[in-house]
Amino acid sequence: MRMEAYLILKWLHLVGAATLFGVGVGTAFHFLVAARGGNVGVIAGAAHAMVLADFIFILPAGILQPATGVAMALLSGQPLHATWIVASALLYVLVLACWVPVIFIQLRLRRIARRCAADGTPLGADYARLFRTWFILGWPAFLAMLGIFGLMVARPA
Repeated sequence: MRMEAYLILKWLHLVGAATLFGVGVGTAFHFLVAARGGNVGVIAGAAHAMVLADFIFILPAGILQPATGVAMALLSGQPLHATWIVASALLYVLVLACWVPVIFIQLRLRRIARRCAADGTPLGADYARLFRTWFILGWPAFLAMLGIFGLMVARPA
């Protein structure tokens, strides 16, 4: 029974990690391609899809990760102060520290793009500044997720 619970938690943890990373990278790529195209209506649609994906997929997966991680550690007898667990948790905090402001930035980007698309006006300097901040914040989160994956693979058995 204990092994069964552990395997279910592990499956949930892996699916959550894949969701966080895959949806994050996928929606960011989609938004970047839309932004490079310059069509304000397409940008507004991509921003809307990105925000939706964050709330439908990334938020639940983000909540699931620490819950399943701690539960697996406790079930397997891994000490929560193990170096790889602490390092993973710190990298996860970095991801959150980037993601939380990004959510608010994305909401503003979407609002600006929708307004400009409706008015038929170009995106302005405020949009460009927010877009740069969004882009910059994505890199440490992306690299931290890669670091977490590395720790998951390299951790002691």
